[in-house]
Amino acid sequence: MYLSAEKKVEIFEKYGKSASNTGSPEAQIALFSFRISHLTEHLKENKKDFSTQRALTTLVGKRRSLLDYLKKKDIARYRAIVKDLNLRR
Repeated sequence: MYLSAEKKVEIFEKYGKSASNTGSPEAQIALFSFRISHLTEHLKENKKDFSTQRALTTLVGKRRSLLDYLKKKDIARYRAIVKDLNLRR
């Protein structure tokens, strides 16, 4: 499995202040970004995998809505996570 429990804990520790802070927008955005990059690589090899393509589109939308929420609530945290994850916009 590409996303093991250890990898999740690592992502949450790095972006969510602690391993148990899984609900912060930064941690969720980082987790979505990791999953998006994995699915993007999968789709480069499997161009006709339409269910994965739909899942990728859904994840991008969820990440976008979380980024919009964070931008509205705290612009400094938004800028920090965008800079840290190298996201455009």
